[in-house]
Amino acid sequence: MLQETASRVLDPARFHAPLFLCNQEHRFLVAEQLREMDVTPLDIVLEPHSRNTAPAIAAAALFLSNIDPEAIMLVLPSDHILSDLPAFHASVATGLAAVRLGRLVVFGIRPRGPVSDYGYIAQGDPLAGGARCFSVERFVEKPPHAIATALLAESRPYYWNAGIFLMRASSYIAELERADPSTVRACRDAIDHGRRDLDFFRLDADAYARARNDSIDYCVMQNTRAAAVVPSEMGWSDVGSWSVLWNIGSRDAADNVISGQAIAEDATGCYIRSEGPLVAAIGVSDLVIVATTDAVLVVPRGRAGDVRLATTRLATEGRQEHLSHHKVHRPWGSYQDIDAGDRFRVKRLVIRPGGKLSLQTHEHRAEHWIVVRGTARVTRGEEAFVLSENQSTYIPPRVPHRLENPGSGLLHLVEVQSGDYLGEDDIVRYDDVYGRA
Repeated sequence: MLQETASRVLDPARFHAPLFLCNQEHRFLVAEQLREMDVTPLDIVLEPHSRNTAPAIAAAALFLSNIDPEAIMLVLPSDHILSDLPAFHASVATGLAAVRLGRLVVFGIRPRGPVSDYGYIAQGDPLAGGARCFSVERFVEKPPHAIATALLAESRPYYWNAGIFLMRASSYIAELERADPSTVRACRDAIDHGRRDLDFFRLDADAYARARNDSIDYCVMQNTRAAAVVPSEMGWSDVGSWSVLWNIGSRDAADNVISGQAIAEDATGCYIRSEGPLVAAIGVSDLVIVATTDAVLVVPRGRAGDVRLATTRLATEGRQEHLSHHKVHRPWGSYQDIDAGDRFRVKRLVIRPGGKLSLQTHEHRAEHWIVVRGTARVTRGEEAFVLSENQSTYIPPRVPHRLENPGSGLLHLVEVQSGDYLGEDDIVRYDDVYGRA
């Protein structure tokens, strides 16, 4: 979905290179997604703490203003689906007229019913210039079903808040400064004291922690007279739960949406997705069934939003499934756990061309490397040698070692670890081309 979001703004006639803002834990995942698309971003800004959309957008606005004081920013969450790209581009072009009047534009979606999952925007008077832009009469944040029904019965048009914004960066900072000057100071300090880290820009952690944890809707849009709405028919959907994917998916004759290795017999109205094992659903209705490499979710489709109950329990029990995936991205490529048990762990490593792991040692574990595809350059103590497909080597504990991919294609290895402790923190780095500690 990140790639799909980026693809909407890759037309150089309409947009500059995109700026990405993400949590620091996702930096290599985002970079890899963009590398797969052959997209060179303007930059990737890393949040050291999650602080919601108001400070996140402020950090992006300040970053852009340092490049161009007149920068106009289009804010796109990466978890939306837009099925009508020409309509989206037309809406952005319409919104530019309002932005040039100093307005902060939000895009409104014609409601498909009185749902309570979205905020509502009441359309005000048309703006000067004849474009299809309107002032905002008021915002209603995720009303109960009865209130949503009443809103849609009014003569005044109401729209769902798409959470997509278009505005001049300086205008947003000015409005946020009126509402919450301390957050602007925190974000400005986070930019001023931030630092370059490889292909990323790290916001200063101490400064950014002082920003208020608040959304752009609550902090800015509901407190400004500069808000404007552009009604749009862009085929928008906010993928906030698994059930939404059933709503927008391609259904079979029994109303099932099936993705991956899955079959359904005498099943109706289900969303079934497998990213690994075969899933067979028999004689069930209206379920969401999702199987990944490390977990399986089964929930009534109407309660798909309650997945948070499971993640809360996982956190309470000290488990890790809600925190990390089996596939972990690193600047040199990725690794994925295959198996683990008492005193052993098996991984699959994929190293990009030119990728180079740090020169490192492990105190508690030994490692066996088996090359499956490609060519590996290995440093082991004072030795340096090359391994080809079906060749292997052994790295004893406490021996400095490094792995590199000197080839032009991906290097695939199987790594077998053995020892009394196999945690990721059993590592001492002596040299790292990516600047990690």
